[in-house]
Amino acid sequence: MKKNISRCPWPTDELYLAYHDQEWGVPVHDDQLMFEFLILEGAQAGLSWHTVLKKRENYRAAFDNFDAEKIARYGARRVAELLSNAGIIRNRLKIAAAIQNARAFLKAKEEFGSFDACLWRFVEGKPIINHRKSMKEVPPRTEISDRMSKDLRKRGFKFVGSTICYAHMQAVGMVNDHLVTCFRHRELS
Repeated sequence: MKKNISRCPWPTDELYLAYHDQEWGVPVHDDQLMFEFLILEGAQAGLSWHTVLKKRENYRAAFDNFDAEKIARYGARRVAELLSNAGIIRNRLKIAAAIQNARAFLKAKEEFGSFDACLWRFVEGKPIINHRKSMKEVPPRTEISDRMSKDLRKRGFKFVGSTICYAHMQAVGMVNDHLVTCFRHRELS
């Protein structure tokens, strides 16, 4: 972990620092990791990302390491197990959305050849590099995340509102929203 350097102001502990310094904003082109982030972003709705990060390993274990083919086949018994799992966010709608999203993910992969191709088309295959000077300049959603949200909902995805889509875009590096004063902005530009 790099100490005594300038970074975005939101990492407040070691977990957040590691996520900020190693993952946030790094372009992801691995379908399974893209799917993982989509499920985790949906689980985060109404909560803090920190809460989800603390439960991330539990999610990987509970959701078969985000294997969409397995998740798409989850039935009532598996849902009941997930609802009793204290290691994840036990919200029936979010669990149902994860299962529905696995099914929609598989269809999108079939249509586009990869989930990566499905999502990265919204930014023409390359990251948008923003030049924000303060967190106040970072929007909760954009016109692109609006379009992505509408498209994903049309494809059957759940918990993919525009704010969730924008957070996903930031997480998987479709957008570089590191502040210009942050050492990661330059590294990822």
